[in-house]
Amino acid sequence: MAVRIGLTGGIGSGKSTVLAMLQELGATAIDADAISRATTAPGGAAIPLIAQKFGADFIAPDGALDRAKMRERAYAHPEARRELEQIIHPLVGQESARQVEAALAAGARCIVFDIPLLVESGRWRRQVDRVLVVDCEPETQVARVTARSGLAPEEVRAIIAAQAPRALRLAAADLVICNEGLTLEALRYEVEQAARSFGL
Repeated sequence: MAVRIGLTGGIGSGKSTVLAMLQELGATAIDADAISRATTAPGGAAIPLIAQKFGADFIAPDGALDRAKMRERAYAHPEARRELEQIIHPLVGQESARQVEAALAAGARCIVFDIPLLVESGRWRRQVDRVLVVDCEPETQVARVTARSGLAPEEVRAIIAAQAPRALRLAAADLVICNEGLTLEALRYEVEQAARSFGL
């Protein structure tokens, strides 16, 4: 039976780098965020349901979700975010399950679920055997994200503030990779140690 790992970490923690390294070591990745984005892309499974619930003007001319308009709606009406999640989350669950079946059929030994909102959502915890958190200091997150994205430091701090508190993520972890001041080689060593404990 494949080991199921939930991978999470705040923005700029290095979670994507860790995921890529785990894949190199033989893990199968299931990216909940990418699946979620696909449901609201042109032709995505959520689009007809969104049009039905919120109206056709929430669909952009290219057939995707009009994210700016939905953000405005969710800001003015907090329940709109919940309503949108009630459409998207079941679809993400179905597609994740389909990808898991395909991975198991292909003989996967370790399936890593890349779940940015693992701690916030609550529902994911029951679906994984272990939770791996990639962690670093908040100022390191700010420095990394401003360097790569061009966002202002206060914008990055606002994103961090909107994510699960660091202490809550760490409390949910079965294993933590502290990605603070590590070279890529040192990070790879940490990931290899974790992978070994997952049976890779």
